[in-house]
Amino acid sequence: MSETLTEKQEAVFKFIEEYQLAYGKSPTLREMREHFDVSSDNSILKHLKALEEKGLIKKDDTPRGIKLLESIKQKLSGKSSKVPVLGFIPAGGPVLTEEYISGWMDVGEDLAGNAKDYFVLNVTGGSMIDAGIYEGDLVVVNSKKQPRDKDIVVALVDNQNTLKRFIKKDGKVYLKAENKNYSDIYPENELVVQGVVTALIRQY
Repeated sequence: MSETLTEKQEAVFKFIEEYQLAYGKSPTLREMREHFDVSSDNSILKHLKALEEKGLIKKDDTPRGIKLLESIKQKLSGKSSKVPVLGFIPAGGPVLTEEYISGWMDVGEDLAGNAKDYFVLNVTGGSMIDAGIYEGDLVVVNSKKQPRDKDIVVALVDNQNTLKRFIKKDGKVYLKAENKNYSDIYPENELVVQGVVTALIRQY
């Protein structure tokens, strides 16, 4: 990619890609301005226009209207590893997840480098839609990664699994739903995090 993009264009592209992998949606212009510490939209828009002209993105006029046209697909179709699919994970309320491998999926090594540390879960429910995660999506989960504040995690609450955002506040931990119609979860007992979501795969 570095042969066709300037250093700044590549930095913008990588930021969009990493943001999409982390949050399942594209960053806004404001978020990109803050990340690159620039005061004007024009400098960001200039790089976005160049990326669009080079066929790497497509942009519309909505706040998060940036679509990657190449890189994610390349990640999934390049060198890959087989990762176990472990049934379904709820994103609308704790529903017991089947604890056996229901299949295997080829996942790009850029998304799941050390395959034995990863698994894939199928999302059900709607409590994470404001994070861009919808029912039927697949999430790639790193079972060895330690959760950080605001990570999206698979957690075990009262012997049931759920997908939520991991929040630390005032020395306590709770699970935040990304949908105003769903309640946050404040575990009465110790919270067990079974993995951190590292990528989102959407099948069309």
